[in-house]
Amino acid sequence: MIVLDTHIWVWWVDGNERLTEKHRVYIEEYQFQGLGVSIVSCWEVAKLVEKNRLVFSCSVNEWLEAALAYPGVQLLNLTLPIVVDSTQLGGFHSDPFDQIIVATARNSGCPLLTVDAKIISYSGVETLS
Repeated sequence: MIVLDTHIWVWWVDGNERLTEKHRVYIEEYQFQGLGVSIVSCWEVAKLVEKNRLVFSCSVNEWLEAALAYPGVQLLNLTLPIVVDSTQLGGFHSDPFDQIIVATARNSGCPLLTVDAKIISYSGVETLS
């Protein structure tokens, strides 16, 4: 399994051209093993819609339900070890969404697919970029 960062998940579901061919290949390669999406990514998407930074042609609830039903997508719930680990990421930045997503990948023992330079440069998590 790989964990998808929020933007990767949104770009993939929406067919956004910012999702590179390399990212598409990673998603196809891991689709049968699992594409993990943190429950926090659902919250992040809803917050972006609330702030009009992300717009869909349907309600956010409809989008989330459809996006979570994509082949291979597995919703990864927040657990106590993830919560604790997210507060102990030495040298990582302070974005709580990124902290939870990084801790989710670490606790799942999976690489994280992202284009976020701050996450990629953090040595405490395996990334695919």
